[in-house]
Amino acid sequence: MITFLVFLPFLLGFVVIGVYGERKIAGFIQNRLGPMEVGPAGLFQTIADLLKMLQKEDVRPKAVDKALFLIAPIVVFASIFAGYAALPLTTEVEGFGLSVGVFFLLAIVSIDVLGVLLAGWGSNNKYSLYGAMRSAAQVVSYEIPLGLSVLAVVMYYQTMDLQLISHQQGVLSEAPSYLFGIKSLEVRGVGGFLSWSVFTMPFMWIIFIIFFISSLAESNRVPFDLPESESELIGGYFTEYSGFRWGLFMLAEYAMMLLVSFLGAILFFGGWNTPLPNMGSLALADWTTGPIWGVVWLFGKATLFIFLQIIIRWTYPRLRVDQLMALSWKYLTPAAILLLFVVGIWKLWVI
Repeated sequence: MITFLVFLPFLLGFVVIGVYGERKIAGFIQNRLGPMEVGPAGLFQTIADLLKMLQKEDVRPKAVDKALFLIAPIVVFASIFAGYAALPLTTEVEGFGLSVGVFFLLAIVSIDVLGVLLAGWGSNNKYSLYGAMRSAAQVVSYEIPLGLSVLAVVMYYQTMDLQLISHQQGVLSEAPSYLFGIKSLEVRGVGGFLSWSVFTMPFMWIIFIIFFISSLAESNRVPFDLPESESELIGGYFTEYSGFRWGLFMLAEYAMMLLVSFLGAILFFGGWNTPLPNMGSLALADWTTGPIWGVVWLFGKATLFIFLQIIIRWTYPRLRVDQLMALSWKYLTPAAILLLFVVGIWKLWVI
């Protein structure tokens, strides 16, 4: 219930701002202005488009499987939205964490591929079916390196509770911290970015890159948007959808972008912990730590990752199917397995 009351209104607002921001960033990259006509600097363009979408007729082709066609967008959005229940909403540790948060999040989000398959099959359209098959192959392929990269972090911190993972990357953690594995250099009292996982273990940067690439594929974002590539499949698995049901697919895509951004910030960049370290009598980390600051830092880091995803979308071309599969199975998965062993050895011998 808390997840529903907190995140659903936030998601709706995020989509409005995110779509407007993406249009403006795309315009900047392509040397144009983007939305400018509706409202000052085009601020109300996304709201106008949203109202227009909600007024569109809910068209259902005659040959569709009605039950599958109607339930598919609900399954896709509900599975992604449920993943927000595992995110830490407060800097308090006791009684606010989910002991199997990582497992729950990865398991529940994986259900969205079932909704995609339902949409593709239920639409009774060959383009929709091709898009659904592509999506299934893509999600199954990239969930392996994604899961292995997350497992490496779980091994490093010895917990699946996202709240505890965040706590161990902060200045108030009772666990000892290490800068690049050097035990003699104590950084627990310093805090800030020096306590984040990407700075306490150098291999975490490579693991984060694998995680980030896999999360792009999970979100169907360019250069991994093959399931909905308009140049080949019209709209992919949601070709036959219109109005509010089409909007649910778009809402799910942006919800997935935000969810993986939150997860990346929590696992690798300190979560709700401040990036400012304590420097002698200048206790910046202590001054910028607390419930309000935690929200600011977590959302700020997630916003940065979303900005990076948008930049990538409007910079790189789409991969071919064979390139997409080769990247996962030939490079990311073997690298993730190797790094998993490296983390295990690091925990046993270095620390």
